[in-house]
Amino acid sequence: MTDNIFVAALTLLSLAIGVCMYRLVKGPSRSDRVLALDTIGINVLAMIAVLSLLLRTESFIEIILLIGILTFIGTTALARYIERGEVLEHGSDQRNQ
Repeated sequence: MTDNIFVAALTLLSLAIGVCMYRLVKGPSRSDRVLALDTIGINVLAMIAVLSLLLRTESFIEIILLIGILTFIGTTALARYIERGEVLEHGSDQRNQ
């Protein structure tokens, strides 16, 4: 019974990723594309969690944490690039004068 629910959840998450892929390609602005990319990362994370429940294993926990961290860093870097035009700041070092 629960296996059917997990398979249904995986199917719905796959459909959600498909919709986000459409928004990633056709998004009218860069912020829509960043949001779609972040949502895809979260949905992949959720799919791995449901797959871990379906297979009754805890070996995917590290992968879930890694994807969560990479999704956060990627979204932050893209948002910073959209806002400022650069990801890394050079600061106020003396070499640029």
